[in-house]
Amino acid sequence: MSKIFNDPTVFQFFTEIGIIQQLASTKLQSVLPDDLKMSHFTVLNHLTRMGKQQSPAQMASALQVTKAAITNTLQRLVKRELIEVIANPNDGRGKLVSLTDKGKLMLEQSTVSIAPLIIQLEQEFGQSSFNKAIPFLETIRKYLDEERS
Repeated sequence: MSKIFNDPTVFQFFTEIGIIQQLASTKLQSVLPDDLKMSHFTVLNHLTRMGKQQSPAQMASALQVTKAAITNTLQRLVKRELIEVIANPNDGRGKLVSLTDKGKLMLEQSTVSIAPLIIQLEQEFGQSSFNKAIPFLETIRKYLDEERS
């Protein structure tokens, strides 16, 4: 097998992140309440993290999913009354998405349901390990976000 990289460390880094993401998503999906899907949790969490209404297009871009995928997810969340989609007052054709009180409660319940896993990881590896890792991960995320087209 030919050697593609002089040093495969960066490739291994992203391989590990990918595996962690898959394992974590599977674990989180198994404990989310009320048949909530990971994609639904991701949208609720994103809206909370952003702290403001967003258009479906902004959300699709931020979450790196297709417009069709975000539309499907948003429709399911509207049916469950976890979000509301309203007309954008600044653009008659546009829409804005926000959490409902029921959506905020569902996110809180979800956070409670994943707390045992978070506590277990914190006890196993220590808060300082996570404190050390976060700045570098944030730097990589910001770089990749700025470099996307």
